[in-house]
Amino acid sequence: MYKILRKEILSANIKLMEIFAPKVAQKAAPGQFIILRIDEQGERIPLTIADFNAEKGTITMIFQEVGKTTSQLGTMKVGDSIRDFLGPLGIPMHIKNYGRVVCVGGGVGVAPLYPQARALKQAGNEIISIIGARSKSILFWEDEIHKVSDKSYITTDDGSYGHHGFVSDILKRLLEEKERIDRIIAIGPIPMMRVLCELTKPYNVPTFVSLNSIMVDGTGMCGCCRVTIGDEVKFTCVDGPDFDGHKVNFKELNARMKRFVPEEKEAMELFRKRSSCICQ
Repeated sequence: MYKILRKEILSANIKLMEIFAPKVAQKAAPGQFIILRIDEQGERIPLTIADFNAEKGTITMIFQEVGKTTSQLGTMKVGDSIRDFLGPLGIPMHIKNYGRVVCVGGGVGVAPLYPQARALKQAGNEIISIIGARSKSILFWEDEIHKVSDKSYITTDDGSYGHHGFVSDILKRLLEEKERIDRIIAIGPIPMMRVLCELTKPYNVPTFVSLNSIMVDGTGMCGCCRVTIGDEVKFTCVDGPDFDGHKVNFKELNARMKRFVPEEKEAMELFRKRSSCICQ
């Protein structure tokens, strides 16, 4: 069992949890993820690692309640335990001094972006960060991102904080101003990553995206996370989760993301009914 040591409510449906998992924490690296199962009847879901502390033996994860399992996870309290916590999985991000790196995070994608930006900064890179959310109420870790950045920008879709618009607006401006950019890291919703890759391709700036959200099994056995990268078929969980964004077939990826929508809706409805019965 893996105990929840800390829980923080970042917004109405975004939660932070610090889990005691010493063996995972000892080997975790930026860019990796874990697979968890809440109980014996639970499904396996992938969650990116937002932070890790080998000395304390902890893994920090930030998740948005969008389906049955993340909603159930969100109801758990400090002191509760998670049945299975497997990791670290995936290929760690390749860290070296590239020069000037722009790190772009959208929504919950800010969580896995943080350890990557921190590691790149420690490797001597100049870090320009752009993070965005639909509104100020669901924006989180602004201070953490600022601490590991030489320059940072905030955007909100509704204009409630920072730049009124999207992260792509800021990146477009940097590119048009002919700022030297040696590498771009983008983590967030698939539409956001697709737009950023289309924006950067004409400039030939290496752009890498994280595709962890498409995973199911997480170990390469189920095949559900197949993605086409250039002329090759890859498995996101074992070949990624980070890929060259200019080679990702986003049209295929978007279609694959909708594969289990009916099952996800059914599972969520059953969870709500059971939760309602327990409350009564």
